[in-house]
Amino acid sequence: MTIRILLAEDMNMVRGALVALLNLEDDLEVVCEVERGDEILDGALLHKPDVAVIDVDLPGIDGLTAAERLRKQLPECRVLILTSLGRPGALRRALAAQVSGFLLKDAPPQELAAAVRNVAAGKRVIDSQLALSAWNSTESPLTTRETEVLRLAADGLEPVEIAGHLQLSLGTVRNYLTTAVTKLNARNRVDAIKIARDADWLL
Repeated sequence: MTIRILLAEDMNMVRGALVALLNLEDDLEVVCEVERGDEILDGALLHKPDVAVIDVDLPGIDGLTAAERLRKQLPECRVLILTSLGRPGALRRALAAQVSGFLLKDAPPQELAAAVRNVAAGKRVIDSQLALSAWNSTESPLTTRETEVLRLAADGLEPVEIAGHLQLSLGTVRNYLTTAVTKLNARNRVDAIKIARDADWLL
């Protein structure tokens, strides 16, 4: 039986190489290619792949957000996330999103093909290096909302802009920022952003 694959990767050369590698396998076929996270769900609903191989960093919406949407709309399609960085926070979020696999992009081609087969068979595939880094990392002390506010601040938004974006009052946003600075034992907002980024908590 041929395993039908959707591939989501924004870099044309990388996507082309991955498609070629996967299509070399007798039992694998890439039936849909997309370059944006917000194209994944439509492509999957149209082509009904068995496995979606999704880059974690995509324009539109990120790969993990797309994976969560895909799980809700097309639960029979299993998801294998690819990442170029071994970020423990990304792995924790991927596990929370109930993806079936998480693999480094620089894994050997045969490892990717084997991962697709295992994921299609209902198994979980986690890169051992990524699993170890996640095991050794600490959990973020920030709540989801504090993380969201700090992430927007990291993107350069001022408190008044964050308030408008999240439909919160300015005072509430300032409180979230103050709490985040305190929880991270930071000197100020800039220091809090650096600490959270270094710990891979601003995903």
